[in-house]
Amino acid sequence: MRLHPGETEAAWRVVKLADVVRRLREEAPAGRPLVVAVDGRGGAGKSTVVERLRRHVPRSGVVHTDDIAWNQAYFDWGGLIAGNVLAPLHRGEAVAFRPPAWAEHGRPGAIRVPAGLDVVWVEGTGILREELAAWIDASIWVQGDLDEQQRRLVARDGDSAEQRRHVAAWLAEELPFLLRERPWERATVVVAGTTGLRHDPAHEIVVGV
Repeated sequence: MRLHPGETEAAWRVVKLADVVRRLREEAPAGRPLVVAVDGRGGAGKSTVVERLRRHVPRSGVVHTDDIAWNQAYFDWGGLIAGNVLAPLHRGEAVAFRPPAWAEHGRPGAIRVPAGLDVVWVEGTGILREELAAWIDASIWVQGDLDEQQRRLVARDGDSAEQRRHVAAWLAEELPFLLRERPWERATVVVAGTTGLRHDPAHEIVVGV
């Protein structure tokens, strides 16, 4: 697995998805949902991991930080998500948040999370940061292989000159931000977004030990 500077490859093993959920839910608070941050670099496989885990928690919801960051500086959204998403979740309330950039650029709708869920998965690069630590109950770092991440991003977003400029601008901020925050060191569980270990994705997942 090819990694960025600062990251150390874990020793990997296959475990039950249900066991990972059980480990995360050891941190469950009373009277409100468990807030689980799912972080990883672009293209690492965060959304896929979340979808696999949420099948084991039917009463769960997902917030994507890309929606908070839409038409916002890449990582300058900590205050927005803390005050308008994480704070209501901690009060046991529903979330109905229309980011300012949505109104400014005519994007319809709002970010909504109903009250009464067991778990809310908050997924996105940069969610597992010191600024938001007090709002996060448990966390996952999705460790990705750089070559595979690049392949996934091209498959998802294309390889035009404009897209290459966007990726270069993103990496110019992502690399120093994550090297400073080192989210892989504070995660409750480290999950392999790319792996050669044989496992059943419906029931198993590869984690670092």
